[in-house]
Amino acid sequence: MIVDTSKKILIVGLGLLGGSYARVLKRFGFHISAITLEQSDIDYACRAHIIDEGATAPDERLIGEADLVIFALYPHVFVEWIEKNQALFKSGALITDVTGVKRSIVYQIQDMLRPDVEFIAAHPMAGREVSGVENSIDTLFIGANYIVTPTPTNTPEAIKTCTELGRLLGFANVATLSPEEHDEMIGFLSQLTHCIAITLMTCNDKENLEKFTGDSFRDLTRIAKINDAMWSELFLANKDVLLEQMRMFIDKFTELKDMLAAEDTDGIRRVMRHSTARRVLFDKK
Repeated sequence: MIVDTSKKILIVGLGLLGGSYARVLKRFGFHISAITLEQSDIDYACRAHIIDEGATAPDERLIGEADLVIFALYPHVFVEWIEKNQALFKSGALITDVTGVKRSIVYQIQDMLRPDVEFIAAHPMAGREVSGVENSIDTLFIGANYIVTPTPTNTPEAIKTCTELGRLLGFANVATLSPEEHDEMIGFLSQLTHCIAITLMTCNDKENLEKFTGDSFRDLTRIAKINDAMWSELFLANKDVLLEQMRMFIDKFTELKDMLAAEDTDGIRRVMRHSTARRVLFDKK
């Protein structure tokens, strides 16, 4: 379906991710509409030719005409939106999302959704340290990873369309995980890293440190500039997994601390060699 540019796409939530989706898909010739809270964001997106039209509240025509609806909302807002507005979807519409947690929303939405509308979840592993549609870019997804998280209720056609969407957006790697596998991976690769960056940024309040820092500190704390409303919700939605990942990190950090206290040079170097070998695997090709 997604390669058919006669199909209409609606984006609900026109921020950094929603705006970046719109920029790429508009380039392929799709008709793009958007629903978002601020009229200024609609005005900007129309002027910049990111979207064709938009509204600041659920619009019966825009929703009813959309073949594909992409939700870029906070998890709880996404669920509430579906509860209130799903009657407006056209029969046969496909909906997907960009939400950073899956177990807490995917089954809930699929259970409540009309049988003639399908939800196939996905997670673009990309972002910036800024927000808003004005900071969206059409190169955001190049070299990044995209995860499709189907459940047994999803059709092969929906999974294929969602996979094609990831490739169309320019992601370097498109993978498929269950919602459970996704949340376990994301607890380590994304949420734990944000926890570490936050802690590193706040564990030493000595004044004027910014005047003396090098690139290592800047690199490690890049993601410490964080949207507290969104990330606190993501942490709590994946609490069990994140707590286990934090425990694992603390155990490893304590091992290194103990090696240092014991002046165990061989142990420290062994950990460093292991770290170096592992890090090479994560370099973007």
